[in-house]
Amino acid sequence: MLTSHSITTALPTISEHFHSASGYTWIGSAYLLAAAASTPIWGKISDIFGRKPLLLVANGVFFVGSLLAAVSVSISMLIASRAIQGVGGGGLLTLVNISIGDMFSMRSRGAYYGIIGGVWALASATGPLLGGVFTEKVSWRWCFYINLPLDGVAFIIILFFLNNLDHPKTPIMAGLKAIDWLGSVTIVGGTLMLLLGLEFGGVSYPWASAIVVCLIIFGIVTMGLFFVNEWRLATYPVIPLHIFRYRSNMACLGVCFCHGYAFIGGTYFLPLYFQACLGATPLLSGVYTLAIALSLSFAGMATGIFIRKTGQYRPPIYAGFSLMVVGFGLLTNLDAHSSWAKIILYQIVTGIGIGPLFQAPLIALQSLIPPKDIGAGTATFQFVRNIGTSISVVVGGVVFQNTIQKQQPTLIASLSPARAAQLGGFNAGANVGVINSLPQDQKRVARDVFASSIRNLWIMYVIVVSIGLLVSLLISKQVLEKEHVTTKTGLEAEEEKRAEREERRRSGKGTSVPGSPIDAQAPKEEV
Repeated sequence: MLTSHSITTALPTISEHFHSASGYTWIGSAYLLAAAASTPIWGKISDIFGRKPLLLVANGVFFVGSLLAAVSVSISMLIASRAIQGVGGGGLLTLVNISIGDMFSMRSRGAYYGIIGGVWALASATGPLLGGVFTEKVSWRWCFYINLPLDGVAFIIILFFLNNLDHPKTPIMAGLKAIDWLGSVTIVGGTLMLLLGLEFGGVSYPWASAIVVCLIIFGIVTMGLFFVNEWRLATYPVIPLHIFRYRSNMACLGVCFCHGYAFIGGTYFLPLYFQACLGATPLLSGVYTLAIALSLSFAGMATGIFIRKTGQYRPPIYAGFSLMVVGFGLLTNLDAHSSWAKIILYQIVTGIGIGPLFQAPLIALQSLIPPKDIGAGTATFQFVRNIGTSISVVVGGVVFQNTIQKQQPTLIASLSPARAAQLGGFNAGANVGVINSLPQDQKRVARDVFASSIRNLWIMYVIVVSIGLLVSLLISKQVLEKEHVTTKTGLEAEEEKRAEREERRRSGKGTSVPGSPIDAQAPKEEV
């Protein structure tokens, strides 16, 4: 998380360093795409080999990606390294959430997810600040070097102190044979093709171009093949499809998507607003985002405490989306001349809305699925969130660049054609530093153009979080158990789940377990 947020303030500098306008989007997108595509696989493989070994592997992958990114000599190498980072980072986020679900009762895990939310928010607060310090005072490469000692410490802690998780000691070859390789390949391939098609469309290639159309169509078809494989062919499916059979489960995933789509967009494009419209340095743009990061942190931790004390997860979801609607609505009022009182207040409202929605929908989903599916369910939740964040960065970049491009005549009329070209369309995000070198009159025009273009992003996020609020009304109320149910992992546990699926299929009873939470979709009274 520290890397994801520290890199936002360094993106313009990195793009200029490598003379790559496309780098501004791809440095962020590569990480998110890789994290999104790999997330379900981490969850399933951890069901086979156990959580701890996979946490160590994910940690190692992230370490390698960070090291390669730090020593990158070209934009292509940096983007590839960010993809490796994304694979490891996606695994770490997913496996930590799964491990908390394995170790604590449904009622108490809210507090621990709140702590994770606090750590996330701490990274949100310190990341842009550190990114600005490194970029201005040392080198942008330290945005990646900083991960190496932190990763090393985490590896040691996991190796020697994380001993209260089920460890099945699955033989390597037997475990590898049990992996749903066809499902893994199709979900990774389908996700990447679909998201790459969206990434290329309207930016690198026209939307009607063969490359974009083929990527999107083949991505959708491949994802369809994935679901057919999970339904009929997979012995141990990556994602058990009964998760999608119930309204409340789908609502939890829909809420997760809308939240991921909106929150990453806000944190990703706010530094752009500060640097382009207010003339902030990378360091100052990191300082300016503290308001949203700190408010997000406090709201997330408070939500964990609330859920633990009350056993209710729906009120934080409703309150979070309501405040996000208000917060992003307020952000649409920001321009190149906004007062600091407005800027800080609007961020605080938005952050308080974002915070509760990291853990409350996850706890809701976990309460609605059988305990044995906690790994696959949590991985699916994180997969949906990663898809939301990936699409948000891509679509947000397209909306911003297309809006800037439409205002190209305004830039040409006030600036030289060469300067207008630097600040127009696809080049806009990578060349914000040019604005500060312009004469005062031209600078004012350029900042106004950027502010109006960024405003369209906030409008888009208002629409998305409004949809999320409506979808959240479909989540049913469940009793959060105070007693912990141990989750078994390994091939024996996987075989038990397979046998249950086959028995239910033969008896025509569907995919739910009688008496389990997945059957209890009607609201229950709290105890």
